This record gives sequence, structure tokens and C-alpha cells, in this order.
Amino acid sequence: MTELAKTFDPAAIETRWYAHWEEQGLFRPERPGAEPWTIVNPPPNVTGSLHIGHALDNTLQDILVRHARLQGKDARWVVGTDHAGIATQMVVERNLAKDGVKRTDLGREAFVDKVWEWKAESGGQITGQLRRLGCSMDWAHERFTMDEGFSKAVLKVFVQLHRDGLLYRDKRLVNWDPHFGTAISDLEVETREVQGSFWHLRYPLADGSGEIRVATTRPETLLADMAVAVHPEDPRYTALIGKQVRLPITGRLVPIVGDEHADPALGSGAVKITPGHDFNDFEVGRRAGIEARDMLNMLDAKAQVTQTADGLIPSELLGLDRFEARKAIVARLKEEGFLVPHVDKDGNEHDAEPRTIQTPYGDRSGVVIEPWLTDQWYVDAKTLAQPAIEAVRSGKTQIVPKSWEKTYFNWMENIQPWCVSRQLWWGHRIPAWFAEDGRVFVAETEEEAQAEAGEGVALTRDPDVLDTWFSSALWPFATLGWPENTDPTLGGRYSNDVLISGFDILFFWDARMMMQGLHFMGDVPFRKLYLHGLVRAADGAKMSKSKGNTVDPLGLIDRYGADALRFFMAAMESQGRDIKMDEKRVEGYRNFATKLWNASRFAQANGITASTTLEPPAATLAVNKWIVAETVACVQAVDLALADLRFDGAANTIYQFVWSRFCDWYLELIKPVLQGEGAEGADETRAVAGWVLDQILVLLHPFMPFITEELWHAMGTRSNDLIVARWPIADARALDPAASQEIDWVIRLVNEVRAARTELNVPPGARLPIHVRDASPLTAERLAAQGNVLARLARVDVSTDEVPTGGALQIVVDEATFVLPLEGVVDLEAERVRLTKAIAAAEKERDSLAARLDNPSFVGRAKPEAVEKARADHADKQAEATRLQAALGRLG
Repeated sequence: MTELAKTFDPAAIETRWYAHWEEQGLFRPERPGAEPWTIVNPPPNVTGSLHIGHALDNTLQDILVRHARLQGKDARWVVGTDHAGIATQMVVERNLAKDGVKRTDLGREAFVDKVWEWKAESGGQITGQLRRLGCSMDWAHERFTMDEGFSKAVLKVFVQLHRDGLLYRDKRLVNWDPHFGTAISDLEVETREVQGSFWHLRYPLADGSGEIRVATTRPETLLADMAVAVHPEDPRYTALIGKQVRLPITGRLVPIVGDEHADPALGSGAVKITPGHDFNDFEVGRRAGIEARDMLNMLDAKAQVTQTADGLIPSELLGLDRFEARKAIVARLKEEGFLVPHVDKDGNEHDAEPRTIQTPYGDRSGVVIEPWLTDQWYVDAKTLAQPAIEAVRSGKTQIVPKSWEKTYFNWMENIQPWCVSRQLWWGHRIPAWFAEDGRVFVAETEEEAQAEAGEGVALTRDPDVLDTWFSSALWPFATLGWPENTDPTLGGRYSNDVLISGFDILFFWDARMMMQGLHFMGDVPFRKLYLHGLVRAADGAKMSKSKGNTVDPLGLIDRYGADALRFFMAAMESQGRDIKMDEKRVEGYRNFATKLWNASRFAQANGITASTTLEPPAATLAVNKWIVAETVACVQAVDLALADLRFDGAANTIYQFVWSRFCDWYLELIKPVLQGEGAEGADETRAVAGWVLDQILVLLHPFMPFITEELWHAMGTRSNDLIVARWPIADARALDPAASQEIDWVIRLVNEVRAARTELNVPPGARLPIHVRDASPLTAERLAAQGNVLARLARVDVSTDEVPTGGALQIVVDEATFVLPLEGVVDLEAERVRLTKAIAAAEKERDSLAARLDNPSFVGRAKPEAVEKARADHADKQAEATRLQAALGRLG
């Protein structure tokens, strides 16, 4: 046994134990023949640092993998990082810019070499931070989405999908980032509310018979308009469908088409259609029979005005930035009489109507994203989605919480082609080669492409790279050595037991892993998909750097320890709900760790050591039978909670057991036994207490790995580390209902006496006799057996004398009434006056709050948090009044 320090200091133990576990290979111990259990970590960006979302996601995964390891399974947590194409390229370009160097100055190969240099020097920050959190990952087999083996898998998948007719090149609209000059995914688009304008324009009919009015937030796009849409059943416009308008500035003739996209109730009911620069307009254009190859494009890759295919844009507008072009076009429309002025409520005219506009921005570049028509590579996601839909419908993969299934099905059943190409230099280069005659050859190597093209055919490789989501979709099987071989240490097993991810990447990553896994491996990549919520600021707002409300998990670890942060994450993780960050609760769980530490010091001081048995020791004393039963019940509850992925249920069960049942009650109840106050069974009690403490440490280990490992070794000599110990077995044979009922009775009686003493201002040091009326033989027997406990914990002495008359404190527990005389201890009349006044004050506040809550004006207009606080305050005052009434009644 190692004597514990007086003060629990997380920093002193965390680094030491993590290094020990990793050096000893305990994250993946040799367990030949054991049941395999696997989980893959959502690979964080190699540029990343640990944020609070990572802390939640990885804590939940570590709880499950540590639990599986304790159950004796061959548990493996696959770990690695994602090459993060656009993010990594941006970091390296910024570093080069400090020396006045651009990537174009270096050329592609030299720039990629610079990225690899950066990765070697600075790309491992987050893996070190995951270690600080305590993540027991299989670091010996760490992967990177650009490592050699993984890259081979990516090339094979691309080529095979192309051969299967599921990957093709097409011209469609994409989210285009003009700053980086690349297509980006929806996840990289951040929508912001911007104060903008709504311009109303006149489009004259080509036959000179009138005009049609449209409204737009982007007047510059009229340079590429190809139609005006009206609702086919809008009586104002049915006669115009099929006619043409002549566009201002360009003079282009475009048709008026009927399409339900036009809402008669919005604006004029007529909508300008620019299919090359708006996602909705693209679909309207296709329904109107316009092929993508014929849609007009008025912007280049830098979002500057370029000439359209029909050559109708005036030369003075060419080369202008899109927003400069907007100003020039609005001025010209006004000058030529095509701008309809907006009249405000005071009758004043303005060029445009002010509007709040939802505007897409690149989350990294910070520039407005442009829907842009361009040639890209696409995956036929609709075909790949069908087996993935069926896998969830059939239950082969279970989504938890189940409420997310509806969202999954809705998205998968309406899925669009997936754009997988990016105009970057860092990433998996697309294995496609172009011939001068326009033919495309897709192959894993240039030699194979050349052989397919034929000798003498000059080939140029596609300069684009693949979307990082394309490669990360292969994570569950490419990390196992596929396609050359699966990892032999897994016995060829592919399907993971569970995947944990934020709901925000359900479609970007989870669903795509389902699609690719089923297509290439013929099995689901995971049998359970657990989707957790977001960690929000204390007020419920979404965290963002711009708001300044982010929380650094490493700072929390520095202040309170990794165990406290981990326990907070688990205890707050309730299926389907976001987590509100609350540093006070993290501090509270640090206090919980301290309480366990002090309980262990108490155990050491009283000769309680590590248990020598997995089974509960034989017990004869009721208090020991009770704690064994409580321990078994706790194990059962935790087992059920973890099986259902109820992290909060598991954590809170352990918390209540450790804090209340073990520390506050059991250790207090056994003090008379341990300290020799006439009781027998000290050796038995030490054995039982040591066994219970061992069960606590094992149960708590997945949640708080560091303190539990430290205490495990401090309590005595062990044959193994806690990380590879045995999970408790909930053996119902150890239960003794009669003993449990007796101790529960003691606890209820002590609680009642303590509460009554406090309410009636009985001096803390005063010892009172306790008499009983109407006691059953069982109650009398319990009083006799538990007299020492009641004397110590409630400061009462059991009396067999006749119950005295006069003022007394009265308590009813079960069939018996317990009477504690108060004459000479407190001023009974003064107490009655005090309690009566306190009751009146509490009832007054209660009634005032009730009146406010009954007022529809308050409930309807006040902030929700104000209404909720009023309800909580009302409940508190009601409870206070009831409690004080009971106290007054107890005076007899």
C-alpha cells in the first residue's frame, strides 16, 4: 500500500499514468482468442487542436473502449488524422507568405514537399492533446489519410467506382470559394445574416406590349439571366408564359416559363432565372429544357465578370469584381429607367428595399461563396445510398437516438450527386488523364492510363484533388490495410461495433462510410451509430470564435484535471440534447474526485486494503450486506445504461452511489465497527469495504481513468493495472433484502432527525433522547441493533422510558412515531412564532409568483428563461412552505 497525499492533484498523476499505459502497450493488450471489439475515431484534421467538441466526442468513445477492454474483449480504437486538404494548404500558404513566397512561386511538387515538411514538424499537435484527455487509442497502428497504404485504397475506390459507372465527370453548380479558387462542401459553408438590399427591376416584353417586374438581391447576375419564371397557375401571368423579355444591358431575349418555384405570394410573383449562378435556378433551368453545357457563366474563378458564351456583356463590365459590377449595374439600370424605386413607409424613394439576407461564406476564407457552373467529378450517390438505406431499415445498423433515422432517410432518399473534386494542390490527386481530343482515361497509374489510350497519345493528368470526405469515407476499411490485405491483428474483421460522431457530420461522413463500406466490403461499417449533440455556451448559444464564447478544454484540464472534464461530458450527454457548458459543474466533478480520494485515505487509515477476491466477501453484519447489495444494484444499472448508450445514466448512477451510498453513508455507518465501539465484525467490514472500493474503481475507470488507476495501485499490491482489470459481475445471489431494508430504515430515520433538528434550530451539539410510540417488534429490534449508529449520526440516545409530555419534536417513519423532547433545549414558543412568520413569508412569495405565472401577458412576453426561473422559484417557495408547516406540526 502506498500512502496517499493529503491533497488530490490531477497534474501529478495524469502524465505519469498515460505514459505508463502507452509504454506497456495496454491500449491494445495481447488477448488471443478474445472477442474482438472495434471503434474508429473520426480522424481530426492534421491542422487541428483539441476543441470542446473533440473533448466530448473522444470522451464518449474512450468510455466505451475502456469498458470493452475491462470486459475482457480484444478492444481496439483505430486512430489517425485527416490530411484536411483546404485547411492544411491554407496553413502552409500562410507560413510561406511570411517569407514573401507564394505557392505558385514554388510549383506544385515543391509546394507539396513543403506541406509534408510542415506535417512532420507541426502536424501532431492534436494527437498529443488527445493523450492529455486520456484517450486509450491504438497509437501503435496510427494512420494518416495520405499515408501510402491509405492512398492506394483511395485510388482503387475512385477507379472502381468509375468502372462501375458510379463516378463520372459533369457540369453542375458547386459552392465555389473565389479566395481559394476551389469547390467546397456544404459543411465548409457558413451562413450569416447580412444587411443587404432587394432591388426591383423592369424587364420589358420583347414585343413591346408591356413589362414584367422581378426582384433580386444580386442584380449583377442579370448578365447571365436565361429566363423569367412565373407560377403556371398565377392568373396574372398565364397569358405571358411562352413570350420573351428583352433583358436590360445585354439585350438578350429570354423566355417566360411556368414553374412552381415562383411563389405568387412573394414580391411580384415573377423570378429572374440565372441557372449558372443559383442552385434553385439551375433546377428551374433544367426543367425548362436548358442543358448544363448551355447555361451561361458570367464569372471567372476569382468571381470577376467574364464574357458569356453569347458575347452580350458590355466590355466596360468585364474584369470587374462581382460586387463592383453590382454597383455599376445598379447605376446603369437606374439611369436607363429599369430600376423600380422602393417607397418606404414615410413616402421616401430609395434605389432598393433593405433586407436581412442569409448569405453563404467560406468558413476558412471568410469570403462570400458563389454558386458556380463548372466541370467536376461526381459520385452517383443515389445508387450507392440504396443499400445504406436498407441497412438502417433492417436494423443491421442502428442509429441512436432513433429520432435521427427520419432525418437520415429523408436526406438519403433525396440525395444529390456528390461533387468529389477540389481545385487544390494538397490531397489525393485524381487518377484521370485527358487526351487532346477530349477523351478521359481513369486508372490507378499513368502507365495503365497510357496503355488504355494507346501509344503516342499525349496525356495530361487532371490537376484536381479529391474532397477529403471522399477519402475519409474509406476510414473503417482502408485503415485495416485494404485493398492489399485486412489487418491480421483483427482477424479480417471489418464491421465496427459502434461509431460515435456529432450529428452535424451524419451526411458528410457517417452516411458516406455506409455507402462506400457496403459497396466495397459488402457489410455495414458499424452496427451502431451514436449521434451526440453540440457543446454550447452556458446560455445555450452556439460557440464560435467570432462571438468569443468558445471554451478551451485544455484550460479546463489544467484547472480541474482530465477526469473532471471527462465526467462532466459523460454526465451531461443525454441522448438527443445539446450540452450547455458549465465550468462550475466541471469544478463539482473535481470535488467528486477529491471526495473519492479522501474516502480512499480514510480506508488506508482504517486498515482497508485492496480486495483479494472478485466475489463479494462473506458478510454477517446488516450494514455490509446492505452495501454489497447496493454495489450489485449499481453494477446492474451501469451495465444497462452503457448497453443503451445512456452515458448520462451510467455516470450519474456511479456518482450517486459513490458520493451518497458509499462515502456519506457506508463509511459513516461502519466507523463504530472499525473504531471498536463494542461492535464485532471489524475484519469482515474491512474486507467488504476493500471489495466495494475496488468495484467503484473499476466501474468509474472508463469515466475517470487517471484517479482510479492511481487509487487502484495505492490501495495495495496488484497483479495487473486497472486498465486491464475485470469488469464487475452483478451477482444477484449476494442480495439480502432484510439487511437492505434495515439500513434503508436507519438512513431514513437519521435524515428525518437531522432535517427536523435543523428546521427547529436545535443546537448541533445537543444530545436528545429519542422515544418511540406504536413501534412494531421489527422496529424495536432495529432500534436496539442500531443504537450506536443513531447516537453517532443523529446525536440521539435511544430511551426505553415512558414518552414524556410537553413540547417535543415528532417524526413518523413507517408505523412508528419518534418523539424527541425539546423542553429546555429550544424556546418552543419563540420557535412557533419564528416558523409561523417564515411560513407566511414563503406563502406570500409563492402566491406572488403564482399570480405572475397566471398572467398571460407575462408568460407570453417575457423571455423563456425568465418564465422558467419564475416557475422554479414558485416550486421552491411551495416546497419551503410545506417543509416549514411540517416543522411547526412536529413541535406537538
